[in-house]
Amino acid sequence: MGESVAEATITTWLKEVGDTIEMDDAVLEIATDKVDSEVPSEVEGVLVERLFEVDDVVQVGQTIAIIETEGEVDVVAESPKVVEEAVAVAAIESEIEEIKEAVAVDYSESNKFYSPLVKNIAATEGISLAELENIAGTGKDGRVTKNDILTFVEDRKAGKVAAPVVAKPAATPVAKAPVKKETPKAAPVVSGGDEIIEMTRMGKLIAHHMVDSVQTSAHVQSFIEADVTNIWNWRKKVKADFAKREGENITFTPIFMEAIAKALKDFPMMNISVSGDSIIKKKNINLGMAAALPDGNLIVPVIKNADQLNLVGMTKAVNDLATRARNNALKPDDIQGGTYTVTNVGTFGSIMGTPIINQPQVGILALGAIRKVPAVIETPDGDFIGIRYKMFLSHSYDHRVVNGALGGQFVQRVQQYLESWDVNRDF
Repeated sequence: MGESVAEATITTWLKEVGDTIEMDDAVLEIATDKVDSEVPSEVEGVLVERLFEVDDVVQVGQTIAIIETEGEVDVVAESPKVVEEAVAVAAIESEIEEIKEAVAVDYSESNKFYSPLVKNIAATEGISLAELENIAGTGKDGRVTKNDILTFVEDRKAGKVAAPVVAKPAATPVAKAPVKKETPKAAPVVSGGDEIIEMTRMGKLIAHHMVDSVQTSAHVQSFIEADVTNIWNWRKKVKADFAKREGENITFTPIFMEAIAKALKDFPMMNISVSGDSIIKKKNINLGMAAALPDGNLIVPVIKNADQLNLVGMTKAVNDLATRARNNALKPDDIQGGTYTVTNVGTFGSIMGTPIINQPQVGILALGAIRKVPAVIETPDGDFIGIRYKMFLSHSYDHRVVNGALGGQFVQRVQQYLESWDVNRDF
C-alpha cells in the first residue's frame, strides 16, 4: 500500500466464500484517503473465509481473507456415499465447535501476532495459549504458520509433546469484552430550507489528515513573485510543434515541475521527511501534484524521479497522471512515495495561497495564476513601464526543521530558474 498508508476501507467484496479464484483475479475493492483500487489475488485457490465486511477499516498488515491453495476440489454426483460423507463432516464440524467452546482460550491476550487460521487450528486442537506461544515460528518475523502449528499437533499426537489436560467446564460463562459505547453525535442545527449533506468517506479522511497536518507541523510561508514572460512566449511559440511531434499538449505544469525538481537538487534539505525526532533525507525526488477531482475532492499523484526527466518526459508523466486521476484510474502506487508537493491554485484564478503540508513531507509550493501586469523593466538605457506575465509562488514549510532562510532561498531558486528560461530552447 505504500510507506505512508496505514489503513484502508473495504468498499466491495468481488468474491464470495466458496468461489474459485484465479491468479490476479480481483478479490475485493478498497479505498484509502486518496484512491480507490482493486486488490488482486497472488495465488490460485478457493476463498474459504472473509475476515472483514464492507465498510470495515483494516490496518496494513492484517489478514483480510483466507484462500485455500492446497488440494483439489472434485465435483461429483450426490451418491449415498457422498451424503454419508457429508453427514460425517457435519458431525465433525459440530464436535469441533463444542471443543472450541469448551476450551474458550482467548488468544488475543498474547503479545504475538497469530493469523485467524492459526488461532482456529489451535482452538480446534485444544492448544493452550502457553503452548501456542512456545511454538517456534518459521514465518516472517518469527510468526507461527499453518505448517508450524500442524507439525506441533502431529508431534503431540505422536507423544513427542505432552498433551494438555483440559477439563470441560460446566456452563461456565465466557467473559465478553466490554462493549464500547459511542458518544451520540449532536444533531446539526438547521433552519427552514437548510439542506444537510453527509460528507463523503474520502472527504472525511481528507479533513482528518488536514487537521492532523496543522497540528503536527509548524506552518510558515514565504511568498515571491516570478516574471514568467519568457516561458509564456516560448510555450506559445512551440506548443503546436510539440503536439505534432509528441502527440501531447504541453502545459505550464511540466515547465514549473522541472524548475522545482532542479531547486530540490540544489536544496536537498527541502527533500526530507520527519519521523519522530529523526529527519529522513530522501534519495529520490518524487513530486506530488495536487489535483482537484470533479467531485471536489483532492488527489495527489506522484511523478517518480522527477529530476531525471527531460521536459518531454515530464510532460508525458504529468498528462498521464492527470488523465488517470480524472478517470479514477490511479493505482495505490501512483500516489505513494512523494517527497515534495506542488499545488496549482491558479487553476481557479487564485493569485496565491497558503497550502497545508502533505505529511510527512516538509514543504508544499502553491502556483498562483499567471497575470498580465504593468512592471518596471530595467535596461541599459534606463527604466520603463511594460506589460509582463507574472505569478506568485507561495511556499509553506515545516518550521520545526526548515528555517526561514532555507524556505526563502528554495522558493527564490525556483523563481530564478523560471525567470532565466531560454526563449530559444528546444523541447
